[in-house]
Amino acid sequence: MIRDDIEAGFDEPGVPVWAVFGDLMAGLLGAFVLILVCAIGMQLELASKLETEVKQRQAEAKRLQTFEQALAAPLAAGRVTLTNGRIGISGNVLFAFNSAELQPEGRQLLRSLAAPLTAYLKSRDEILMVSGFTDDRQMRDNARQFADNWELSAQRALTVTRALIESGVPSSSIFAAAFGSEQPVASNADADGRSKNRRVEMAPTPRPSNGGTSNANANAKPRD
Repeated sequence: MIRDDIEAGFDEPGVPVWAVFGDLMAGLLGAFVLILVCAIGMQLELASKLETEVKQRQAEAKRLQTFEQALAAPLAAGRVTLTNGRIGISGNVLFAFNSAELQPEGRQLLRSLAAPLTAYLKSRDEILMVSGFTDDRQMRDNARQFADNWELSAQRALTVTRALIESGVPSSSIFAAAFGSEQPVASNADADGRSKNRRVEMAPTPRPSNGGTSNANANAKPRD
């Protein structure tokens, strides 16, 4: 088709050959410029996304570093663990077996954590989620004040939450959650694994935008 147009251009009097080639080159140049602009736009968008992702990762790394620094003393003493921004405390340190009453050692530990946790939460405008976990064994007859592991984990989380509030953590900056025997960190097939699964974890989370509801569990009335 293009060849026919060129040959027709030679036959028509008064139409310069360079004009035909000029139109053709102009069209090719326009297409090239369009492709180039699209390619540059895609590269800029990709670079912007990569930069945003890098900044988010740097911010998260800084947040975890700040959190670790705030808990330097209990971490160094081996009284708590810190994994992916979650503080872990063995249930054996806090509670007797199948109990939701704090042991003296556990209460002392929570008191030592209250000040650094409060300072961290205030500086980051975050709230603390206190989560209770159990192993998968059924409740014993002598522990029937709890209907099941869900209720035991909930009461333990509430107990820790209230102890932290009594030690100075603002009630508006903390709430409780229960997971029962779900989300184990070890196998429940042996005593060591079950011991690891009986735990309480604390993790900072973004403060809800609506506010005012995050501490509903923390302020719930205790069971009779």
